[in-house]
Amino acid sequence: METHPPRLKTNFADNDRLLKLKNAFETKYGQSPNFYAHAPGRVNLIGEHIDYCGYCVLPMAIEQSILAAVLVKDSGTIELANTNPHYKDFTVSVGAGEIEIDKDNPQWHYYFLCGVKGIQEHVSMSNLVGMQCVVDGTIPASSGLSSSSALVCCAGLVTMEANKKSLSKVALAEICAKCERYIGTEGGGMDQSISFLAEKGTAKLIEFNPLRATDVKLPGGAVFVISNCCVEMNKAASSHFNIRVVECRIATKMLAKVRGLEWKRLLKLAQVQTELGASLEDMLVLVEEVLHPEAYSREEICKSLGITPEQFSTDLLSSNTQHVTHFKLHQRARHVYGEASRVLRFKSVCDSQPADSVQLLGALMNQSHASCRDLYECSCPELDQLVDICLKAGAVGSRLTGAGWGGCAVSMVPSDKVESFIQTVREAYYTPDSRRAAMEKKSLFVSKPGGGATVFIHE
Repeated sequence: METHPPRLKTNFADNDRLLKLKNAFETKYGQSPNFYAHAPGRVNLIGEHIDYCGYCVLPMAIEQSILAAVLVKDSGTIELANTNPHYKDFTVSVGAGEIEIDKDNPQWHYYFLCGVKGIQEHVSMSNLVGMQCVVDGTIPASSGLSSSSALVCCAGLVTMEANKKSLSKVALAEICAKCERYIGTEGGGMDQSISFLAEKGTAKLIEFNPLRATDVKLPGGAVFVISNCCVEMNKAASSHFNIRVVECRIATKMLAKVRGLEWKRLLKLAQVQTELGASLEDMLVLVEEVLHPEAYSREEICKSLGITPEQFSTDLLSSNTQHVTHFKLHQRARHVYGEASRVLRFKSVCDSQPADSVQLLGALMNQSHASCRDLYECSCPELDQLVDICLKAGAVGSRLTGAGWGGCAVSMVPSDKVESFIQTVREAYYTPDSRRAAMEKKSLFVSKPGGGATVFIHE
């Protein structure tokens, strides 16, 4: 596997999207771009909300992506435009001052600036080169297919290339995972890792600390179909996501303290398992023994950990979770340890490819959705309805993918049933609702594993 993102010479006559973007850039700025950068979205097949707990996940890149055309300038500014008129132009100075990112106002250009700032800080550049950029996105926004992280990754790649720096795919993935926190999202790194490390034709098991990606050969006889429930959820614009991160952090400390570990330095549920040398099944038993199903109040957590309310707010909560009064620790920890186990079983089935592998993988996907819905409470009525329709339409497994609270489901469908599956889902979910019907063309599609982030230059 190449260690650096590929730089490909490309013939624009063969790539309609690149040609359209080149024309849009020339119309906007009156000159041709120097280069183009591409970062794909992703669909997570299994392993939801566990990357930030330290556990491996199993995504694949999709063909939908963020594509940017770039002209390097000595202007001292970055000028950003988007082919979608919904996203307004933005210009920022890149002189010696700090690039400011407004956490309370998660506009599209701030995601781009996260990537710029991440590279700037990593390579300690006080002055960046100026750029003119036009961005084009084919990933549906707020759909759970990682449009925002792909934009961060694309911006990181653009900044590296424009400033003539050389960074490995792994380094870029780690930088972009950290710098998305500038916008307030405490994610775990899956989205950025698959965007850089993906390879065409294979899903990947992504492991963390250290970051590495292993090919996962999906069984023949079935394909993955993505369907958008058409409810949008912007992670940075709500506190749902970070509340779950906080609940897992508190559960980590409660479990660690009961077992006599140095709980103050532990932040992730995977660290408790590692320190105890326990299996995932042992951890599920420990959760049942230690954590009660009723929600915990702040007072109870402070008493159990022996900390003050001020320490609780400062050390355990994030800026957009200061208002939360009750925390479901038992349910969140049960989901994480159970889901981590399902990822390993999914990979094992793919490796051994038994005769009934499609059915086994489908069953794991169904269990994952039930856990996301009931224990992690990150689904929504529309997603549950869509998953139910997908199963009735012939999917062997169907589950929410991405953060949830809206966005997409991914379904494993036998190859010979794909056409009838898509027709049934269209008629049952999209056609009866005029808003969904209008979105259907971009909302219901077969997905094959795509390649990772790339720089394109003129032949």
